[in-house]
Amino acid sequence: MSITYRGETFSGYNKPKRTPSHATKSHIVLAKEGSKIKMIRFGEQGASTAGKPKSGESDKMKAKRKSFKSRHGKNISKGKMSAAYWADKVKW
Repeated sequence: MSITYRGETFSGYNKPKRTPSHATKSHIVLAKEGSKIKMIRFGEQGASTAGKPKSGESDKMKAKRKSFKSRHGKNISKGKMSAAYWADKVKW
């Protein structure tokens, strides 16, 4: 199932993809909640994020992840229609 929305092709709703050619944002997703659809760009291009938790992860990366989640917690809780939700899910 391929969806084209505003010139971008997506593999489906709520499935983020990388955007290496975009000037500022690293990912894009076509978010859908009920009947509402929204294209969301998120993540800083070239940023070194903590990624998924790894065994033997440094304390610095753990602190970085914790700091991001506490700083953006209010926006993350808004759900699928916010960039912070997707950044948390994909990059942190």
